Amino acid sequence: MGAERRLRLFINARIIVSFLFLASTLLFEYKNPYPEFEHFQPEVIRLMATSFLFSIASLFFLKFRSYTQFIAYLQIIWDLLFVTVLILFTEGIQSPYSFLYLVSILVAGMLLGRREALYTAALCGILYGSLLDLQYFGYLEFIGLSQYEAQLVGASRLFYNIFFTLIGFGLTAFVTGLLTERARRSEEALQQTSIDYDELAQLNSTIVAHSQTGLLTTTVTGRIRVFNPYAEEIAGLSQSEVYDRPLASVFPQLEGLLTPMADSVSREFEYQTPDDSRMILGYRAAPFNNSKGEHAGYIINFRDITAMRRMETALKRADRLAAVGELSARMAHEIRNPLAALCGSVQLLATHGTIADADQRLLAIVTREADRLNTLITDFLAYARPGQPQREKIGLRALIEDTTVFLAVDPRFESIKISNQVPVHAGVMGDANQLRQVIINLLYNAADAITGAGQIIIESRLLLKGAEAYLKSPAVQIIITDSGSGMPEETVRHLFEPFWTTKPNGTGLGLAISYRVIEGHGGTISVESPEEGGCRFVITLPAG
Repeated sequence: MGAERRLRLFINARIIVSFLFLASTLLFEYKNPYPEFEHFQPEVIRLMATSFLFSIASLFFLKFRSYTQFIAYLQIIWDLLFVTVLILFTEGIQSPYSFLYLVSILVAGMLLGRREALYTAALCGILYGSLLDLQYFGYLEFIGLSQYEAQLVGASRLFYNIFFTLIGFGLTAFVTGLLTERARRSEEALQQTSIDYDELAQLNSTIVAHSQTGLLTTTVTGRIRVFNPYAEEIAGLSQSEVYDRPLASVFPQLEGLLTPMADSVSREFEYQTPDDSRMILGYRAAPFNNSKGEHAGYIINFRDITAMRRMETALKRADRLAAVGELSARMAHEIRNPLAALCGSVQLLATHGTIADADQRLLAIVTREADRLNTLITDFLAYARPGQPQREKIGLRALIEDTTVFLAVDPRFESIKISNQVPVHAGVMGDANQLRQVIINLLYNAADAITGAGQIIIESRLLLKGAEAYLKSPAVQIIITDSGSGMPEETVRHLFEPFWTTKPNGTGLGLAISYRVIEGHGGTISVESPEEGGCRFVITLPAG
């Protein structure tokens, strides 16, 4: 309890005591059925009324905190004067109120400390001793205190009375000061501890609220308690909505996780958000105890690692393809030279007129397949050693419009509507020819995936720096979505690998070349196949 609170409590107590005394006195004076009993002196009643009014005024001025110390000293001075006057009005040496000096000493120790308690004890001794001596020698007869009553006590007894009273005052001051100092030190330590706990609680609350990872805690039975803002954003639910709900009702993939565990566990799972997008969440779960050391529940920390896993997959694929590409490029060069010689020899043989018609057809098949093989090797070399992009600022909408006009005459797009929803201001940095070839490859694949009539939507959006963990500068995403039948997960995993294809006459190099081109531009390309069908290719390129 602070000094101000102690002072306020003391003043309130004095107000209550004074009021009760005045009320009971007035009731006794005017409703006393026994006139033979002695009435209170009017001076005592006025003194109590003055004490009541003084306490009211002190309580009012206590609102001004700059006067707190002054008011505390004023209370002690008033108490000493009040007790002394009260003893004078109640027969002096015969007064039963001399014990109130002890109360004044106690109050001084509580409000001001050990030193002030000793000072107050000394003043109490001086005032009380002086009062008895003055009465004994007859100097107080003018206010009605009889010298005779004091002399009846006797000089020696009066001396011992004053002496032992002074000892009692001193011991009271010493003990009160000692206990007050100990209480004050304990109070300061407790206050400091409370402040530390408050600061720690505030710090923990701030960390949890601003953490860039999800944080939730559960009870032993798996019911959610804490659910920080990051977790709210991931789950699309607020703290109030998930409070006391089972963990499995919010994250079904974690059902059965909170079995008794002695140590923490780290795992990951695929989570479908309320807007039907999929993400990979990595989490770490661990038990925690309460202040008594008893098992109180579990704490789970998680974050979105989708981009990280995609980057890991892309890096593994890039490393694998780079090694395969380098080896294959050398083999392609070695194959191309004898293939050219073989093709030239066949063409020379075909020019001779002595070859039979059946043999001419065979030679035509050999020439056609050699040309096909040469085209395949040319495409493979384009994949293995793509040319360096000639970077320039490209208007993305105009590039796509030119591409769609070029493809309009292709029979595959007769019943397919291409919707260009790219904003006019969207721009990227790159090689227009290479990017056009990538878009053509993706549109061809989309058209092949659509049976009958369908639609292909091309849109884009701007990603600011830091929007994703891997973004170091602004980027533009190009999103190509078709209304085809979609593809299984196995196909998605192998889609950008060379010579991997699901088409009967495909080479498996179109998407592989597109991947290398985008990679050469410092961007990324990925594919998604939603459950509702269709495919969605997402290209990320530096913004122009």
